[in-house]
Amino acid sequence: MAEAAGLRARTAGSGRGLALLLVVTGAAGLLASWVITLDKFKLLEDPDFTPGCSLNPVVSCGSVMKSDQAEVFGFPNPMLGLVAYGIVVCVGMSLLAGAAFPRWYWLTLDAGCLFGVGFVSWLQFESLYRINALCLWCCLAWIATILVFWYVTSFAVRREFLPAPPWLRSFLDEFTWVPPVLHLGVVGMLVLTRWWDFWTS
Repeated sequence: MAEAAGLRARTAGSGRGLALLLVVTGAAGLLASWVITLDKFKLLEDPDFTPGCSLNPVVSCGSVMKSDQAEVFGFPNPMLGLVAYGIVVCVGMSLLAGAAFPRWYWLTLDAGCLFGVGFVSWLQFESLYRINALCLWCCLAWIATILVFWYVTSFAVRREFLPAPPWLRSFLDEFTWVPPVLHLGVVGMLVLTRWWDFWTS
């Protein structure tokens, strides 16, 4: 009996809300990665190809795809997204089916999310201040990654898989939505101010 209680303490499933969020955001990131990958292949076949999301000098997916930053690891970045977001969808579906994962699994997932949000933050900086263009599908992937990171991290903190003071666990239990909203708000403000003259002209 004590052994069963100890096993439950070391494992945790999630509520339907987090599971659905992982499925939806993972699917959104998977869609964005798939579309960008297809457009990248078309661009490799035809250097004059213009992606459908290249709408103006600022919202120009083609400019982003042709940049060095679009192939950081020697292959198109969205191919990494195809794997990563696929994993997120699988985790969400497993949770919906009632799966419970051990602490190490949640921490590994959160570490992957931390890498993802860090990589996305670097890409945001490069897009805004080096490439000087936005990709709408990339923006969708940014939003998905930020949401997954904050909600998974919040879950890990609230379940005491990550060390945190009681007040922080209590805050995240009531206001889980605050960190991702603030994060997305900051990114939105950076995009708005970066091309303020263009948006208001």
